[in-house]
Amino acid sequence: MAQTDSKVLVLGALAGVTGIGLAVVCYRSLRSERRLSWPGFYHNRTNEQGSGLMLVDGPGLPRGQAEVLERLEALIQCVSELKEEMKALKTALPALPDQVREELKGHSETRRVGAPHRTAATRRRRAAGAVSTAGGQSSEDAESEGGYMTALTDSDEEDQSEEEETAEEQTAEKLSVLFERIDRLRQGDESDKRETLNILLEQKEEFGQSSEFLWRLTRAHCDVHDISVTQEEKKTHAENGKKVGEEAIRVNPRCAESHQWYAIMCGIMAEYDTIQNKIKNGYIFKDHLDKAIELKPQDPLSYYLLGRWCYAVAQLSWIERKVATTLFGEPPSATIEDAMRNFLKVEEIHPAYSKLNYVFLAKCYKALGDNYKARKMCEAASSMNTVSKEDEEAQKELDLLCQKL
Repeated sequence: MAQTDSKVLVLGALAGVTGIGLAVVCYRSLRSERRLSWPGFYHNRTNEQGSGLMLVDGPGLPRGQAEVLERLEALIQCVSELKEEMKALKTALPALPDQVREELKGHSETRRVGAPHRTAATRRRRAAGAVSTAGGQSSEDAESEGGYMTALTDSDEEDQSEEEETAEEQTAEKLSVLFERIDRLRQGDESDKRETLNILLEQKEEFGQSSEFLWRLTRAHCDVHDISVTQEEKKTHAENGKKVGEEAIRVNPRCAESHQWYAIMCGIMAEYDTIQNKIKNGYIFKDHLDKAIELKPQDPLSYYLLGRWCYAVAQLSWIERKVATTLFGEPPSATIEDAMRNFLKVEEIHPAYSKLNYVFLAKCYKALGDNYKARKMCEAASSMNTVSKEDEEAQKELDLLCQKL
């Protein structure tokens, strides 16, 4: 409260008291004039706090007048008490602003401390009130509580979404660790390749919805197929690898590696199928390689495989072309030049990509009559070490080719 407002309040109160005091003076003057004719009154001069008047019943005073005098006596008593209170108020007013500030400061601290508890209590009351909305709540209250419950629902959905994101992040981290281990292990010997396949088969139930996992499993089947000894084991891995490749494409049709390794498995299956299925797999092989190149145009493996396909088609015999025409209406078409362009693309993307790529470049140049370049490719192939089983195959073909050149 401002000090000016306090002064106004005091002045108003004093004015009121002054008015009452004038009324009392008038009353006393009137009473002194009539006291001689009213034998029932006398002045009581005592030291006790009070009006100083005492009423004594007398025979000459009407009862109605006596009641009026009693009320006036009580009024005088109240006025005296009011004067004393006004004196106390005038004394206390100078310190009132400081007291108000201290009290407000105390209330503010109490609100800050109690806010979390009130918030929690409010939430509990709102949650409880939402249940009783149907039992007679007003439409305004129901709408308010409904909005609060909607907010709670949104909060629950956000928490659930955060949990799902956390689970996805954990899965992605597990896959990253697994892929790093698998890719490193695949570079080892035959036992490492078999271990790679076993690890992936054990994890398939957990990660079978990941296309990156599935195409690596397809690749593992291909690796074990190459190192298997018996024809039955080779065919089993070829069939299983092709099925997994189909699954990988179904999970994610936009994954280039899935198309690439599925095409490889189709090429492997041609070794165990009838002529009709061999030609059919040849078409599938080409379609998925084209898709892999479209999705990932800088992968040298896809161009190498496409070069092998073009070279094989260019070498088809007349009878094989006739069979393809009879079964499919149009035989596959490719030339030596097409094959050479793909092998050269491999060298452009990745120089000295593989010993076998140099061998096939030498074959293409020889077929086109350029023995000089063919010998250059043979020299490049000979300079590379023989590491993998594919390198051993390349070295055998290289020895035969060098004899012819």
